Amino acid sequence: MSDLRITEAFLYMDYLKMSECIQISFAVCRIGIYTCFRALCCKGPPPARPEYDLVCIGLTGSGKTSLLSKLCSESPENVVSTTGFSIKAVPFQNAILNVKELGGADNIRKYWSRYYQGSQGVIFVLDSASSEDDLEAARNELHSALQHPQLCTLPFLILANHQDKPAARSVQEGFHEDYLTGNDKHLEKTQRKQIMYYTL
Repeated sequence: MSDLRITEAFLYMDYLKMSECIQISFAVCRIGIYTCFRALCCKGPPPARPEYDLVCIGLTGSGKTSLLSKLCSESPENVVSTTGFSIKAVPFQNAILNVKELGGADNIRKYWSRYYQGSQGVIFVLDSASSEDDLEAARNELHSALQHPQLCTLPFLILANHQDKPAARSVQEGFHEDYLTGNDKHLEKTQRKQIMYYTL
């Protein structure tokens, strides 16, 4: 009889140990599940990326629409030249650029200034393989933009597009150095701006 009681006592102790282990295991599982739930569901939305409003100008055929479509990962097959204006949200990892693209036809360029308000930067796209006449027209438009009161203090990005064509020029060849450095003699000293230029 005493052996039976000893065996029962051992079994009861084993039961208590096993019960304690199961309770600890459940507690650890509950903590793990709760931690995962908090990490996945209760974190809140990611912080909003800052947005910047830019204006994109250039003559017809300079490649403004194609460039913006590529930056937005849109199909290049459906690109149609802009006749008025269009707005594209160009997403980057740390910011979103709301780019207002203005058509570059002769009859539209005179209205460009109506769309400058609120811009925080300017993209000027140049067809680097254009004729001398078109290049001169592009110079004049860039000069006007550099002097415009709503743009004169904003950063400019000048892109020389169509570098794959045989007649392509660099930005330096297409524009006088004063335009590129912001040292245009027609600009006041207080209106110096940051001007960057790239070839595509």
